[in-house]
Amino acid sequence: MPREIFARTILNSVQQPDPWFGLKYSMNLYRGCQHGCIYCDSRSTCYQLGSLDDIRVKTNALELLADQLPRKRMRGTIGFGSMNDPYMPVERKYRLTRGALEIINKNRFPVHLLTKSDLVLRDIDVLQEIHKVYAAVSFTITTADDRLAAELEPGAPRPTARFEAMQALSDAGILTGATMMPVLPFLEDDPENITAIVEKAHQAGASYLIPAFGVTLRAGSREYFYRQLDQRFPGVKERYHQRFGNQYQCSSPRWKELTRLFTSLCEQYNLMGNIPVFEPEKVTAPPGQMKLFED
Repeated sequence: MPREIFARTILNSVQQPDPWFGLKYSMNLYRGCQHGCIYCDSRSTCYQLGSLDDIRVKTNALELLADQLPRKRMRGTIGFGSMNDPYMPVERKYRLTRGALEIINKNRFPVHLLTKSDLVLRDIDVLQEIHKVYAAVSFTITTADDRLAAELEPGAPRPTARFEAMQALSDAGILTGATMMPVLPFLEDDPENITAIVEKAHQAGASYLIPAFGVTLRAGSREYFYRQLDQRFPGVKERYHQRFGNQYQCSSPRWKELTRLFTSLCEQYNLMGNIPVFEPEKVTAPPGQMKLFED
């Protein structure tokens, strides 16, 4: 059962520049994640999150956001999904992501949502309003195979549902695409998988794809990942040990080949290999109104 907690702050500044997602701020409305992806970096001990199965709900998050956001003197993209999925099942009850989007829309800030869930379609109306400033939704898709995804991301909606949601967002005029990360060595790093993701994203109206042909493994996340490999893919852990040892960055042995293939496919389908971003700008107060701003 989720536990309700109180947070001291909700908006965090992102180190600039952010070459991946174009964020100025990040926000996590929950702690822990119900999607159970076996490769999740949030399990790393450096983050001190504890068990990701222990879902904590920041019940005062919207109150904090409503107070903090109008004080910001720089309007920049707010990212959802850095440490957990903003649309995991608990969001159906608590609706913190929906509430946060409504506050962001009121203050005319841009957003970038990273998710594996088609629940994002519930909020398509407010996203269309935010899109007048800037709104992007990136679906994390590491494999186009629903059966393989069920092993790697057991609690998340399947890729088929994500592609369908991508199509609906594209049809609604919202910027959307896919983050292909991680692409797991020895499990997902084959040309057939990369081709399938790119082609399905193109068919679903994606504008961009952001790839990373490999995975990062740190203390905490590595041990969990290896236990899951032993259970689900016998023999693959040994290949990781032989190839990477205790490396943090575990790039696919085929990354050069896959990069060439990815670039060729993007050119063929007129897809961008990065996301169009919103450039941060100063917030100006309406005439006659004075505000105390913070960075």
